[in-house]
Formats: sequence, C-alpha cells, structure tokens
Amino acid sequence: MKKFAYALAALMVVACSKDNETNPGPDPVGNLDVQDFMWKAMNIWYYWQQDVPDLADTRFSTDAEYTQYLASETDPAVFFQSLLFSADRFSFLSEDYVELTQNLSGVSRSNGLEFGLTYQDANSNGALDPSDPVYGTVRYIVPNSSAAAADIARGEVFVGVDGQAMNGGNYRDLLFGDNASYTLQMADVQGGVITPNGKEVPLTKEENLVENPVYIAKTLDVQGQKVAYLMYNGFTNEFDEDLNAAFGTFVAEGATDLVLDLRYNSGGSVNSSRLLSSMIFGRRTQDVYLVQRWNDRLQQIFTQDDPDALTDYFAATTGAGSTINTLNLQRVYILTTRSTASSSELVINGLNPYIDVVTIGTTTTGKNEFSLTMVDDPDRQGAPYIYTSSRESQINPNNSWAIQPLVGRNENSAGFSDYTSGFPPDIELREDLENMGVLGEVTEPLLARALEEITGISGKRSFEVCTPDRPFTHSKMFKPLRDNMYVEPGTDFQLPDNLLKTLQ
Repeated sequence: MKKFAYALAALMVVACSKDNETNPGPDPVGNLDVQDFMWKAMNIWYYWQQDVPDLADTRFSTDAEYTQYLASETDPAVFFQSLLFSADRFSFLSEDYVELTQNLSGVSRSNGLEFGLTYQDANSNGALDPSDPVYGTVRYIVPNSSAAAADIARGEVFVGVDGQAMNGGNYRDLLFGDNASYTLQMADVQGGVITPNGKEVPLTKEENLVENPVYIAKTLDVQGQKVAYLMYNGFTNEFDEDLNAAFGTFVAEGATDLVLDLRYNSGGSVNSSRLLSSMIFGRRTQDVYLVQRWNDRLQQIFTQDDPDALTDYFAATTGAGSTINTLNLQRVYILTTRSTASSSELVINGLNPYIDVVTIGTTTTGKNEFSLTMVDDPDRQGAPYIYTSSRESQINPNNSWAIQPLVGRNENSAGFSDYTSGFPPDIELREDLENMGVLGEVTEPLLARALEEITGISGKRSFEVCTPDRPFTHSKMFKPLRDNMYVEPGTDFQLPDNLLKTLQ
C-alpha cells in the first residue's frame, strides 16, 4: 500500500496555534489524563474537527480554562460523545486498547455464534421498546469454538437466554454481558409464527478466539461454468495471505466468475479491501482504487507538495510480498445485507468505475468513513496518539482507554463517496427465516439467485420469501471491531515536524 509522504519539505504552517504556539495543557490537579488525551487526539485527527466548536484551536485561552473544561465531565464515554459531530454515526471508544486492537486482528472473547436479532413484530418500524419480544437467528458458526461443538446450526432461532425471554430491555445483558456462559432457549418458525420448542443449547465464551474471515472458498461447476464462491466475513489483515491463497486456488481451478458473499461482513482493514479488489479486478497498479479525504487542515498539509499523496492504487503484491492471485474479472456478483458495511462497501465503490458489480440481497449499511486507533501516546514521532504495537510500552500506563474516531472518507476513482444510505441491491432478495439454506451450497437462496444470473438459466425453484429476516442489529455490533473501517499506518506514517510544533 502506498505510504503517505508526510515528511515533506517547505510545508506551510497552518493557523492552528494559540498566541503562544502551543495547545493547552491541564493543570496538575485531579486525574484528567483520559479527557486530555481524547481532546488533543480529536483536535488533530478528527474528520469533522473544523465543525465541532469545542475542538476549535482557539477554544481555550488559558490552561485553567482548558482544565475546567476537561473536568466538567468525569465519565470518559460521555466526554467523548460530546466531541462528536452530529453527522457522525460510527466513532466509538473502548476502555481497553488491548481488547480493541486484538479485535481488529480477529481475536475476541466469544462462543463462536454469529447471529442477527429481530423484533418478533416483523413489521415494527419504530424504536425498540424494552418490552418488545426479540428473537435471534443463527447466521454462521466460527470453527473450533464452543458453538461449533454444540447442537446448533445456521437458520435456527432462539427466543430466550438462561430461562428468560429476550426483549428490548434485557437482550444486551443476557447475550453480551460479563457472563462467561449461557444457555439458549430455541424455537421453531412456521408460517411466520415463532414457537418455543423446548430445545436448550449451552454455550461458553472463550478468551482469544481467532476467526479466519475466509470462511468458505470453493469452485462450483454449474452448467459447465466454473464459478468461484467466497464467503469472506471480515477484512482482517492477518489473514491476507489466506485470502490470496484462496484466489490462487480459484485461478488454478479455472474459475471464470465469482460470487463474493459479504452479507455478514461489517468491515475492517482498508488495505485488505484493496487487496481483495485487486484479486477480483487485476494487478492494475496504474488504476486508482481510492482517494482519501481528511479534515480540511490535514488535507491541505498532506497534498501541498504531492497532490497524489492520498491516492491508493490496485495492488500487485500483498503486504508480505506475495504476488496477487487475480481472476481479472469484468463482472462480479456480491451478496449483501444490512450488515454489509464499511470496507465491504469500499470494495463495491472501488470496483464500480471499472467493472460491472452486480449486488444481490438487501441494501448495505452506508458507512463511508475510515478511522484510526488512538491511544495515550502523545510522544510517538510524527504521529501523536496513533496506535502502533511497537510502542505499547510508551502508552500512558495510567490510561488504558482507546478511541476509534472517524478521520476521513474514501472516494473512488470517479470521486464518488456519497453512499451514506447504503448501496441498494440490483436484485433484491431478503433472507428467509424458513429457508436460510446451507452456506456455500448451490441451493442456498442468495447463492442460487446469483448462479441463475451467471448462467442465464432459470430454474424451477421460486425465490418467494415466506418469513423475511429483518434484523435490527447483529452479534458483531457488540464487539469492539463492530462495523469499523480502519487504516493501518506504518512506522513511516508521520506529520511534518513544523506542523507538529503547532499541534502539541
């Protein structure tokens, strides 16, 4: 991935300093480390910094005024929320940067069950009321997990946890609380009616469960055509070589088409999205994949000497140096749901100017901003507060908080980035609670519909949906990674020294 050329000569010093050319510091009274870190990191990096009055460079005239502001809110979560722009739907924080960074690497505390959560009143369009019944639908199961060893499968429905019926007021505590284990009460679905069936499934959350996002990779022979099918469930850069190996197999097996299943992929690494797109489209290093847009101040700094500094191109090699295995396609079929977000949407947007992207399913989330992981490391050379594993010993030991603020947007080569309402499907087909199918099998409804489109041969089957799945959230939204799209700055990621003098 092209590294930002930040250490540029003769940069103009922007108007971001106080009269004394320094940002304020808190008086040494009380413990304001967390708030101080959050404000200073957001003042430098936040995408909407210029739109939030409390983040203005001229907001505080004295250290005492700054200290009083920091001390006005003792809850770090509330303080962080007060710094967010009204249009920001996705910035978040974590009390434990170790947990957050592990999740970004595909490691989490989990029982391996991935599921959607839905109102029992499928037609409800309002806010979730605490008394509204909720049910869960199993989407897939992570291999080598507690759920993988249990009597539970995709498409099954559960309505209770530890003997309590789930509702809008208790599902968070029951499913995502501190409890290390729980027992699900299962149910049947017939004719749209959900009925408890007496089956119980005990599950145990495991520390440091690793999920390989390359969930299914196989080549199907359909009416004499070789069709690659890839279910990819997260853009996790630690598994980029596995992803490339899957495409190597597709190429070796003569695949001429690809069904890319991103229905449960809520995002992750921007660079992994670029590599995946290159595996689909080609090693076209002369073609623009995306252009980054940062806040007004940083955008000017980054591009002043090199207008191309924030442009990323399709890749020829992985980060480990392996040659990209590519199918060189002119058309790709992508399966989507409302859980398809951020880096998944980046693939759709980045490929759209070059090839025919046919989406099948339902409208995606609409997350077009990227983020950076920030910790209390103000002394990182050239990139204050930006997390890097090599500097964990330099992070303030009295402050374990991390923030994941939005710091920019990605445009495609045509300059388009306005998909906050999501990408609507070219072919709409909602998942059916009464016929979820087996992932990767040609009879699974969304895959079957894509194969019908590829071959041009209509089967006798009907794609009528009896009980449409309409989840209001899903299990991945309760992990630190959530629907995040993040960039991974290398050790050479840095701001120029003359700018830093005005920011610190």
